[in-house]
Amino acid sequence: MSRPLLHYGLHFIFPLLFLLLFYPKQWKKVYFIFLTTMLIDLDHLVANPIFDPNRCSIGFHPLHSYYAILVYISMLFFSKTRIIGLALLWHIITDQLDCWMM
Repeated sequence: MSRPLLHYGLHFIFPLLFLLLFYPKQWKKVYFIFLTTMLIDLDHLVANPIFDPNRCSIGFHPLHSYYAILVYISMLFFSKTRIIGLALLWHIITDQLDCWMM
């Protein structure tokens, strides 16, 4: 399977299937939250070049830093931020898998 297909499948398709299974009544709202958390990729705009297919985001971009990841993990412990934290961590896991495939 090609790396971009797997990467974007894990960003968009897998969360949808997961949410349909575990949040059947709220899947639209929760999927919107998952899609909104993709905004952490805006930190790519401060990099030069903005897009480098062979650069690992984890530890390079500010919102993909290890400090940010600790904040995302801490969000799991609070009911009001749990879904956001889960979505952000799924984004990080997906990006990390992409790094390992390089």
